[in-house]
Amino acid sequence: MSEQVEQWIAILSLGFPVAAFVWEFAIVGRKRLGYRVQMDTLAADAADKPYADVLADMRHDGHQLKDPSFVLLRIENAGSAKIVSEDYLADPADPYGIKVTFRNRRVAAVVLTDPSNNALRDFFFEEVTEGDNLRIVAKPGFRRSNNAGDRTGTIRLPKVTLPRGSEYKVLVVLERWPDDHSTDTFPDPVVQGTDGHDRWYDPLVKFFRLKATRTESHVFASRPAWWAIWVLIAAVVVQAGFTLFFRDDRRPPLDCVEGTLHLHGSTAFAPAVRAAADDYLDRCEGANVAIPLERDTFRGSTDGVTALDAAGEDAKIPVGEGLGDHLAFTDGLASAGHPRLIPRPVAFSVFTLVVNNEAGVENLRLDQVRDLFAGRVRNWSQVGGNEVPVHLVNRNPGSGTRGTLVRKVLDGREPPQFTVTDCAALDAKAYGRCEVSSTDTMLDTVAANPGALGYSEAAVVDGHDGADHFVKVTIDGRRPTAEGVEQANYPYWQTEFAYTYGDPPAGSVAAAFLNFLTQQSGRDILHEHGHGLCSEVQNSGECRPV
Repeated sequence: MSEQVEQWIAILSLGFPVAAFVWEFAIVGRKRLGYRVQMDTLAADAADKPYADVLADMRHDGHQLKDPSFVLLRIENAGSAKIVSEDYLADPADPYGIKVTFRNRRVAAVVLTDPSNNALRDFFFEEVTEGDNLRIVAKPGFRRSNNAGDRTGTIRLPKVTLPRGSEYKVLVVLERWPDDHSTDTFPDPVVQGTDGHDRWYDPLVKFFRLKATRTESHVFASRPAWWAIWVLIAAVVVQAGFTLFFRDDRRPPLDCVEGTLHLHGSTAFAPAVRAAADDYLDRCEGANVAIPLERDTFRGSTDGVTALDAAGEDAKIPVGEGLGDHLAFTDGLASAGHPRLIPRPVAFSVFTLVVNNEAGVENLRLDQVRDLFAGRVRNWSQVGGNEVPVHLVNRNPGSGTRGTLVRKVLDGREPPQFTVTDCAALDAKAYGRCEVSSTDTMLDTVAANPGALGYSEAAVVDGHDGADHFVKVTIDGRRPTAEGVEQANYPYWQTEFAYTYGDPPAGSVAAAFLNFLTQQSGRDILHEHGHGLCSEVQNSGECRPV
């Protein structure tokens, strides 16, 4: 729904500026007669100032002006085309083009001043010969009058031909009507085009502005254009509001393929894959995509490739084709025996040793780690810690996290077999070893047993409920982070591979999810879970080639 609203807002945001532009420059802007009242002031406001004594003694027709005032009015061509006599909406026989009414004031004098070019004067004045004398008189279109009945003074201005950008000013001297004894301030002048006779086409003329039908007090935009501008501003504000507060600005995957995708594999890599799958489903809402994510969806790297192999065989996929609805993720390369499976390096995971706080250690040398997992160190005091027995907690054989520990940290040597089958049976006062089946169980066990030592994918540790009861161990001072791997050669890490049964078809849900995970927004999720991306590592050796 919000996307449709945004689309309409975008259409309006585009349509109104175009309409406003056409209105202003193709319709209104062609013939626009503008005016400004640049001054409207009482002479009394300045009569008591130095050098202004003449203002108090102004006279007209033998009497002193009553409350004299001055109005300076500017008339201008505010459009884009020349205004000629025929453009004024008035009876062609009427010489007047503009009428200015002053309520509660009489007109004492009118002076044309400041025309933008001298040719404009010819519309106001003409030379008349009387005998041998030559006088300059006002033309019929330039007149003043006073109406005692409604106490108004009026000036009429001629139909001046105004080239684009031209203007003229008139200075009007006024006074209060003699029988008006109030002290009220004067209303603003009323400026209007001369009304003509009604004609059938006048509404069209007025709407499309084929003539200078209205004299307006502005030079920027007409009232309809202002409405368009305000609507545009409102549309921008609303659209910004949708963007900031309502719109999910995450980009959808390039391809949301219909189907059900089954995931298997590494418990260490599972949190990142689960988060990416949830995000993918959210973005592909309505595309009929399903990714079942049960509690036991991820059972370990070995179980993952086994399940993938079985799914391909059950589907009877011919050699040369691929399975399009199953993926398995492993910590490192899978063992031999799966000739139809194809690995793709996705990211590298950083693992960490975790030790219960009661052990009293935070850093171990690499040789000390090997001695601990070989059973040669049985009390933490032997490596500088507290007098607490070591409880060694391992993952079951087949775990990718355990396999990485053996290859990368323990120099290929497997830890000794468990001393008890159930970690709950460990004796708090004696050395012991046990095994667990998942990362969560591993961390729960280390948190609950003083002196316990285990291992896990590093990003999972901080968010675990028992994180206050154990610490991540540095190895030779090197921290278990992606930066530690790239910059300090931290040893306990592994490439995370995505396995497919053959090459998945290009239009399959498996291919679409892999593309999302490695080329689109899934990359950000992998970063958030502490994984380095194989496509971004500085040292290509960080991710093994396929």
